[in-house]
Amino acid sequence: MGTPARPERYLVPPQRVLVTGGAGFIGSHLVDWLEREGHEVTVLDDLSSGSARDPAARPGRAGTRLVRGSILDRGLVGKAAAGVSTVFHLAAAVGVGRIVADPLGSLRTNLIGTENVLEACARHGCAVVLASSSEVYGRPHQVPMSESGDRLLGPTTVPRWSYAAAKAVDEHLALAYAGQGLRASVVRYFNSYGPGLDRAGDASVVAVFLRRALAGEPIPLHGTGGQTRCFTYVSDTVRGTVLAASVPQAAGQVFNIGSAAETSIGDLAEMIVAAVGSRSPVRRIPYEGVYGTRFEDIPRRVPDISLAREVLGWEPQVPLEEGLKRTVAWWGEPDD
Repeated sequence: MGTPARPERYLVPPQRVLVTGGAGFIGSHLVDWLEREGHEVTVLDDLSSGSARDPAARPGRAGTRLVRGSILDRGLVGKAAAGVSTVFHLAAAVGVGRIVADPLGSLRTNLIGTENVLEACARHGCAVVLASSSEVYGRPHQVPMSESGDRLLGPTTVPRWSYAAAKAVDEHLALAYAGQGLRASVVRYFNSYGPGLDRAGDASVVAVFLRRALAGEPIPLHGTGGQTRCFTYVSDTVRGTVLAASVPQAAGQVFNIGSAAETSIGDLAEMIVAAVGSRSPVRRIPYEGVYGTRFEDIPRRVPDISLAREVLGWEPQVPLEEGLKRTVAWWGEPDD
């Protein structure tokens, strides 16, 4: 599987880098890291998400160039990728609520936009890391989920599966380009959280629970609360992403980037209530009351991270309790 990367040998020497979606949650943290390491960063973002802001207007971002626009603009993507060594493609339509509300717009962004990015990378000779999602696994019978394992999706009449299908096609596109010589790797994220979450958004269950707990409002628990997820602190997510661009053996491969510690959504709600000292009650809400009758959830989502450990030398370092503590502390701070 190759020799694990030494942690101090990320993207050496400094280079020109493009981050699509670099004004969003994970993208913003990635841009912070790249700047600290001396890279020349360009961000391509339409600033459409609730958490996204102009990166150049934030402290420490004087060296970052913002190209404001959509990855659906093929010409703009091509111009942004010109002269760049590595592209981190994080721009996407995300969040169950958004996917269910606008499946067509989400499909266009996640399919056509990714094709535009990959084509530009191939044309300009850029290496690329594609940010994918644990959603691609659907509801497999095998847990923990391995990159080489089977995927099982629900019917096409259920809108939520359109995101899983689109991200899987994105991966197929990236690997097909890799087969033609593009240096491409894929990272599948598992529930990333931390400082910088969209305080008003609903794409992160951690953000929703924190917002309600701090306001003393009831915390909405969809379904039974017994469904489990693995929550990954954002610095671990970023480190895995950069390693996928740094380690030569990563090219043409797909990696789970997520904590292997399984936590039920009900337990997460209790942890957050305790972390903020809230008295918010937890109220169970049937899925159909939120997403309608055509919705299916996944009972368990747990990654097998052995491939990332062997090839990238990566494994998560921040436990959920510590990550929540840091996130709560940030939540009370004013925006930059």
